[in-house]
Amino acid sequence: MIESRCGLRCSDCNFRESMGCKGCVNMDKPFWADSCPVKSCCEKKGLQHCGECDDFVCPLLHTFAYDMEQSDNGARIEQCQKWCNNNGIQ
Repeated sequence: MIESRCGLRCSDCNFRESMGCKGCVNMDKPFWADSCPVKSCCEKKGLQHCGECDDFVCPLLHTFAYDMEQSDNGARIEQCQKWCNNNGIQ
């Protein structure tokens, strides 16, 4: 099951319950900002997640995976690859 556009595993997120987050695939905007550029990009292109994109791994996703305060050292990139290989099943 696809949990996010960027490959973040929402089920593993510490903020999910406390913030009432349903995951970005199930909400208009993330709880942490007015918008998410990764979510917006995927939805504009009609993609379920970044792994489906011809530009995977783009600079934007790379920034989210490695350079931001909440980075996950590329785990979200690996998750997108798994979703592609397993037709959306974790």
